[in-house]
Amino acid sequence: MQSLTPRSLLSDIAFGEGPRWRDDRLYFSDMHSHLVLTVDLDGKRSEVCTVPNAPSGLGWLPDGRMLVVSMTDRKLLRLEEDGRLAEVADLSAHAAYHCNDMVVDARGRAYVGNFGWDLHGGGTPQAAALVRVDPDGSLCVAAEDLKFPNGCVITPDGQTLVVGETMGRQLTAFDIDEDGNLSGRRIWAETPGILPDGICLDAEGAIWVASPESHGCFRIREGGEITHKVEVETEAFACMLGGPERKHLFLCTAGNSQPEACAQQRDGRIEVVEVDVAGVGLP
Repeated sequence: MQSLTPRSLLSDIAFGEGPRWRDDRLYFSDMHSHLVLTVDLDGKRSEVCTVPNAPSGLGWLPDGRMLVVSMTDRKLLRLEEDGRLAEVADLSAHAAYHCNDMVVDARGRAYVGNFGWDLHGGGTPQAAALVRVDPDGSLCVAAEDLKFPNGCVITPDGQTLVVGETMGRQLTAFDIDEDGNLSGRRIWAETPGILPDGICLDAEGAIWVASPESHGCFRIREGGEITHKVEVETEAFACMLGGPERKHLFLCTAGNSQPEACAQQRDGRIEVVEVDVAGVGLP
């Protein structure tokens, strides 16, 4: 296993999540500051919008409008051209607790995960659903009985979705049919000792997995072989391959994920390291 060391690109954020590379900059949610921000490779920061109920996963519709997960009210929002946030769908009927990360496919269908229980309040762990929201706002349960469905990727051919089951310590794959339905559930890789949070896919079919409690981000092949680890000082919660050739691996790091502590400490960072294999697929 090769070890890599990132550099800090941006500091003084509360808690970064949902990093996405688009238009020569990294979009991400500063969850506990209630902001969606961008940063470029020179470290220049800009504000996109405010999400009062905590932003998480990000994505884009085919027409270029941004989608953002609003966590605590369990809604999917759309950023309009005038800067207004419009409600696309309310996921409360299917999301047992806070919504978190998502992936948006080429047709604008959003697959949204959720905690399943009150993680920070000491609730009892329970399985959760991955919910699909279509561009017209209609929704359905795409997959059930997942252990904290979190980061997702879709392969370049649009035919496979892989989701990180954080508390299940595994990556789980599904086939995607023409209508966006998921089937053929299977374990893509077991990840003992690693809690899959945010994930991204590279051109060799490996998945980079950010893992809290592991002080790093891991490159994992199907079946579970770990080829690389990016060592971080605190904890890694999300990752994204971007940059001019999609060979810059961006990491969202912080000391912990507790909302109050993050808001006070503001030790969150966007870190970056260059890698050999470019990113592919979605997000």
